[in-house]
Amino acid sequence: MKKFIYLPFVALLVCLDRFSKIWIENNLKGKENIRIIKNIFELEYVENTGAAFSSFSGQQGFLIGLTSIILLVLIVLFLRIPDTKRYIGLNLSFAMLISGAVGNMYDRIFKHYVVDFFYFVPINFPRFNVADVLICVSVGLLIVLFMFVYKEEETDFLFHIKKK
Repeated sequence: MKKFIYLPFVALLVCLDRFSKIWIENNLKGKENIRIIKNIFELEYVENTGAAFSSFSGQQGFLIGLTSIILLVLIVLFLRIPDTKRYIGLNLSFAMLISGAVGNMYDRIFKHYVVDFFYFVPINFPRFNVADVLICVSVGLLIVLFMFVYKEEETDFLFHIKKK
């Protein structure tokens, strides 16, 4: 199966997320923020027991279950995508989305919280991490692909249930 070509990409992205969180934990936990751009962008260690914007805080079992279901659906959809040049963007988007979900789920399972650290100071934006960036970029890319690249009939395979 040609899909295995995406496994190193997914593994690389999950490792990037893991290593960034380990580095942040080792270098920032209990310490002052690292100011990258004064009054604009900082690195700050935060333990997030919830999901986006700390929603569902403290409900790790629910979040692990929900993420597991979402991951399963994403993998099934990913496996339905044709292995042609026309769908490289779609395959890469799904691989990034899966990587981000795995990265944050790892934290929830083994730490019972997600390590967040990117912080935009002027807008007091909630802290986020590499996995969150992967998820947001992949969703943005999927929106662009579905709106401007693929015609509706070109993506019917994603949601078409085969009848026997």
